[in-house]
Amino acid sequence: MISTFLLFFAAAAAIYLACEYFVNGVEWVGHRLELGATAVGTVLAAFGTALPESAVTFMAVVFGATPDQKDIGVGAAMGGPLVLSTLAYAVVGLSLLRLRRRQPAGANDPCIKADQQRLARDQGWFMGIFVFKVGLGLLAFAWKPWLGILFLMAYALYVKRELSAEDTFSEADVLEPLKFRPRDAEPTMGWACLQTVLALVVIAIASRVFVVQIEALGEFMGASPHVAALLLAPVATELPEIMNAIIWVRQGKERLALANISGAMMIQATIPSALGIFLTPWLLDGTLIAAGLFTMLSIGVLWLRFRQEAMSLRTLSAVGGLYALFAGYIGWHFYA
Repeated sequence: MISTFLLFFAAAAAIYLACEYFVNGVEWVGHRLELGATAVGTVLAAFGTALPESAVTFMAVVFGATPDQKDIGVGAAMGGPLVLSTLAYAVVGLSLLRLRRRQPAGANDPCIKADQQRLARDQGWFMGIFVFKVGLGLLAFAWKPWLGILFLMAYALYVKRELSAEDTFSEADVLEPLKFRPRDAEPTMGWACLQTVLALVVIAIASRVFVVQIEALGEFMGASPHVAALLLAPVATELPEIMNAIIWVRQGKERLALANISGAMMIQATIPSALGIFLTPWLLDGTLIAAGLFTMLSIGVLWLRFRQEAMSLRTLSAVGGLYALFAGYIGWHFYA
């Protein structure tokens, strides 16, 4: 177990350091492509950091030799959105609260500095797709696998909307020097892409090591594969998004942090779901339905507060409590 703990912390540290290079590189890529701050977060950064979770689902549903192994992929596809809609947003809220408490009196603004209407639209998109996804898990019919195409089309439409939308915020224009070329005021696209891709490779490898250690710790604690798929693996594979959020908040770029989570949620609602629908019966049991309900409850709170432009840092932090309630339910369900 000592080696497991050492690898656990080493992988987490590697992910954080690689994310430092990734967010720096992806901002320069977005700058070279003349993308706004929101598109950088919702499309470029989200797609890169969502790869570990999508890879877990892909490996489980494609190469799983038994129904239990394929169920891990389905559990990951349902658990990922739950982690993002609760823990990831809560991390942003708590990080911002801690940051602003250090500021001088009078500068401690309890509100978030972002386009809340646009964030509300993202939650609305996610909710519509997610409700359809859960609904499919309650029905069995022969041509269900073909509906996976709809999820890929939905993500393509979302990306098109994000790339074409105007963005009046200038966070992406305030760039730190590219870490691979710290003395170059205008590094080329090639250097920016190289740094971003190499950082992604490190994130992918370290995330895989992290997931293996999480699974080992789960077995040590007596957790079933279902519990690992719903609670442990999603937390591990969503770690890059959470790390990105912490880094961007620390740099004063909370809009990028929120956009990255929002974009990653759209990926988790579509691409892993499409893989699961293509390659498994996609029938949800009671625990997976509970995960869907907790996710929809969190999204409902986020959508309502963002739509009213009334999201406070305390409310954003509080949605993390829903994940704790879900973990309590899972513990009661499997071990009571």
